[in-house]
Amino acid sequence: MSYSVGQVAVFAGVTVRTLHHYDEIALLSPSSRSHAGHRRYDDADLDRLQQILFYRELGFPLDEVAALLDDPDADPQEHLRRRHELLSARIAELRKMAEAVEHAMEAKKMGINLTPEEKFEVFGDKDPERYGEEAERRWGGTEGYDETRRRVARYGKADWKRMRDEVADWGARYEALMAAGEPATGERAADMAEEHRRHITMWFYDCTREIHRGLGDLYVSDERFREFYESMRQGLAEHLREAIHANADRRA
Repeated sequence: MSYSVGQVAVFAGVTVRTLHHYDEIALLSPSSRSHAGHRRYDDADLDRLQQILFYRELGFPLDEVAALLDDPDADPQEHLRRRHELLSARIAELRKMAEAVEHAMEAKKMGINLTPEEKFEVFGDKDPERYGEEAERRWGGTEGYDETRRRVARYGKADWKRMRDEVADWGARYEALMAAGEPATGERAADMAEEHRRHITMWFYDCTREIHRGLGDLYVSDERFREFYESMRQGLAEHLREAIHANADRRA
């Protein structure tokens, strides 16, 4: 049983031109020809083509494929081991690229459309997207989350700088409050907690006092949020949580 070049091209999913090229470089020469001089391939030729395509799929260049198939001293296992190492390295590179793309996609989704230079200028060494995945996991699809996305999509560099400065000013005043020994359940701390709630409402979404209670608990229980507040002053996360609850109770 023999097959024409066109039939083999269909079987193997390659072009006729590719088969002609393999014949020209003596990688795959058909076992026979028709009376008219046309190439005819038998089952052994198809087996060889299958091997060629296997090695090509793994990324082997044609000269190495020829060596593997024709050199009796060639060690296919060694070639495969080396190819495996190269593929593993490439996979690691692609994973890093995928992570970078995912990071960019998340930033775009959250509306933080700043250049790397602008992000560094505004946020310094704090990553503005580091909470994005957690926020989407917890609140994705909620009205508040959607409202946040709509709002921040409109913010530019000046808006983020203003927001950063407001947070820094609030943090400095809260730190001073704690340094003065003000209790978390006191009036001054409750007023600062209310200011914190209004800041969220102004910039992100309507933060009710009940929602604010939940956030206060999150600032202590979630490592990432806790780290942010603890960077202002040690113990601030717990102090703020108590102040948030005291403020909600006072205004209930």
